[in-house]
Amino acid sequence: MNNDSDRIIALAGNPNSGKSTVFNAVTGLRQHTGNWAGKTVSVVRGRRTYNKKDYTFVDLPGCYSLSSHSAEEAAAREFICSGSADTVIVVCDATCLERSLNLALQIIESAERVIVCVNLMDEAHKKGITINLATLSDRLGVPVVGTSARSKKGLSQLLDLLEQPEQVTAKRSEHIDSASSFIKTAERISKECVTVTNDGYKNSDIRADRIITGKRTAFPIMLLTLFGVFWLTITGANYPSELIAGGLFWIEDRLLDFFIWVNCPAIVYEVLVLGVYRVLAWVVSVMLPPMAIFFPLFTLLEDIGFLPRVAFNLDKCFKKCSACGKQALTMCMGFGCNAAGIIGCRIINSPRERLIAIITNNFVPCNGRFAPPHQKQQSYLPELTKAKQMPSLS
Repeated sequence: MNNDSDRIIALAGNPNSGKSTVFNAVTGLRQHTGNWAGKTVSVVRGRRTYNKKDYTFVDLPGCYSLSSHSAEEAAAREFICSGSADTVIVVCDATCLERSLNLALQIIESAERVIVCVNLMDEAHKKGITINLATLSDRLGVPVVGTSARSKKGLSQLLDLLEQPEQVTAKRSEHIDSASSFIKTAERISKECVTVTNDGYKNSDIRADRIITGKRTAFPIMLLTLFGVFWLTITGANYPSELIAGGLFWIEDRLLDFFIWVNCPAIVYEVLVLGVYRVLAWVVSVMLPPMAIFFPLFTLLEDIGFLPRVAFNLDKCFKKCSACGKQALTMCMGFGCNAAGIIGCRIINSPRERLIAIITNNFVPCNGRFAPPHQKQQSYLPELTKAKQMPSLS
């Protein structure tokens, strides 16, 4: 809860720009961070006292523009345009500044007091990207601060600016009134302020795009890669699954012996051991190993940029079914766990396409529906129980 005397500071920015990391660093909270669009789906608040002044920071959902195409973008737009915030901090990604500037320019036109926080400066330095923050501030007409939120560099300078509201008032001489103008202005400012001393990372991305999204190579590479992931998941899970099942069912036998030894009623141990424990043992032994292999591999493909290219390749195919190419990613996640795949459908902006993805994702066979590799049968246990009880009955 924030007090009426607190100054409201809104944090806005593109998804994956480190906005929630900045929020955690300045508030000391531990809001979950993730590397997917739409991770923050609601407004999150946190308080911070700095130089005897109280601030309430509001972490808004990530968006690419103030034109509401999704519920997350609508929530961010309404909060910014309502004037509820005393100051809006626009968190930009230093590794792709041009994309972030589109939203920054829109917010500068809509809010009275704005600070631009260029985050991920350390990542930009690794890629040979240099940003002239002074020139950027002059072109935007608002203060600009370079930060690396994970190491908390530059955050003190950002907080110092909050104590000088007269310096964060937008002073732009030109006004932009169309979406195309925002894009062109962002491109022009980016060219003036960004210097790339190492084009190697760009060239590698271009080469990867030509191969992974090429007309002749896209689908073969995509199918082979996904088939390899599924093969490693299914084959590699056999061995740990068999070991876990063997250990858990050995414990089941010992529990059964114990209940029989203490003359426990059959209805009790049949429910607890042959019912609850056996189901739990099957779920753990069958589902845990494949998920422990599949999701790390899936995350690796996402980190290297393979999965976004898969969505791009399949977008035309899904569009013919009135669906979205992003659904390919949620369906792939469904092979690991349908629940995770359905939750992942929130990355789809259109409510209609999102609903289609949620409904059809149930038809993807997750690893919980696959037959256990070891096929250990436990049907003999009730007969064993009866045999062990016969001497006591005589």
